[in-house]
Amino acid sequence: MILSDGEIQRLLTSGQLQIHPLEHLQIQPASVDIRLGDTFSILEDTPNGIIRLQEGRNYKTIVSDTYLLLPGQFVLATTMEYITLPSNLTAFVEGRSSLGRLGLFIQNAGWVDPGFEGEITLELFNANRYAIELQAGHRIGQLVFARMEEHALHPYSGKYQGQKGATGSMVFMDFP
Repeated sequence: MILSDGEIQRLLTSGQLQIHPLEHLQIQPASVDIRLGDTFSILEDTPNGIIRLQEGRNYKTIVSDTYLLLPGQFVLATTMEYITLPSNLTAFVEGRSSLGRLGLFIQNAGWVDPGFEGEITLELFNANRYAIELQAGHRIGQLVFARMEEHALHPYSGKYQGQKGATGSMVFMDFP
């Protein structure tokens, strides 16, 4: 079941759901707006031009209030908000239609597991032929919350737990 603004507010007030910082105006009828943070990361070039999933990658991290996303460019970004989900609540990350209509795609897994805690890393792609200036603090997307029928037996405790900043891929940790 998707949570309403009233239920989201009750969970925030009780401390079961935590989102910091949060302004009351971010709470929408069935979601919470998330804002762009000030940390951006881009993959560093590889000597052979190949990304091997079983190897760690280096990222260049930039801390800035603005970032110019060039046409066809991909960048990792972070939310301003640090969230903590209880073990019976999940969230979906959705981009804003207003930004999608400008060619800014928020290409992320879209799923936040119950028990996750941290800032959310967003994968941003500029599909437009013009550069897009990104501004920290701007509404970039929304979190839609759903309550599970039962608490998760094994809430999230994975490799991205507690992340801060635009966190690069750790897929290499999936390989023996």
